[in-house]
Order: sequence, then structure tokens, then C-alpha cells
Amino acid sequence: MLVKSLMGEFLHEVENTRKLLTAIPDSSLGWKPSEKNWTTGQLASHIAEVYNWYEPTLHRNVFDMATYKYDKGDISKAANIVAKFEENVIAAKDCLERATDESMFENWKMVMGSDVPIFPEMPRIQVVRGFLMNHLYHHRGELVVYLRATGNRVPGLYGPTVDDKF
Repeated sequence: MLVKSLMGEFLHEVENTRKLLTAIPDSSLGWKPSEKNWTTGQLASHIAEVYNWYEPTLHRNVFDMATYKYDKGDISKAANIVAKFEENVIAAKDCLERATDESMFENWKMVMGSDVPIFPEMPRIQVVRGFLMNHLYHHRGELVVYLRATGNRVPGLYGPTVDDKF
């Protein structure tokens, strides 16, 4: 029942993420709010990348970020970022479908090249909610600000925005 509930949220939020990523015009990919921030393209690529973390989160007990490699591909075009997102979503959905309710209560940890956890070891369900889902929602919120700051249309995720016609 737990995995089924997570799948419902996953599928709903994939649609919201898709709406947001497809709203990015190529002309805004290089924009960033300050020197220390990511560009719009980098932020969008990171959002697509979060879906790549489902396998090591759901089917491994340890995720070693020191060995993690991710091929962002060409992020100079928004369509490329969306294509990478779509590829990662297919794999993430498969990983979630193969997960079990029992596995959600097993402990999980993230390390960086050693056995020392980056943050405290915790039940996998806590990691799924915080590391995968809430982390993604946080970055989507940033992307909404980026789109608005560059004068682009912002799609409604949980209801209409000022850009929607009533």
C-alpha cells in the first residue's frame, strides 16, 4: 500500500515537472539570478537528474556519491533536458514499481567515498520523501522563480497561475 501511494504521487508530480520543464525556452537556459547560482539550464538538468537517483535509493542500501556519475548530455537546448528527463522518468518508474512496502523500512545511507554517512542513516521511506520527492519540489520552486524572473510563462502546477486564462 505504501509503494502504491508513492506511485500515485510520483505519477502526478511527473506531470507537473514535465509542464515546468517544457515551459523553458532555449533563450532562458543561460540565465541565472546571481554568480553563485546555477543557470536555468543547469537547474533544469538537475531536476531531470533527481529521477536518476531512484535506483540507488530504492534498490541499494548505500549510495556512494563519490562513485556516482551522471551524463547530463547537451543542456544547450531545452528539448534535450526534457528528453533526458523522460528517459530518467521511465527508469525511475520501473524502480518504484519493483520496490516493496517492506523495503521502505530498511535503513539507507549516503556516503562520499567512505562508510561515514553524509547525513544520518534512516529508513528508506524517509529518504524517498525527503531526498527524492521534497528535494525535487524545492528545485521546481526555484525554477518557477527563474521562469518568472525572465518574463516567461509559468504553468500552473497546483492550480492556475496569473498566466492562465480563465
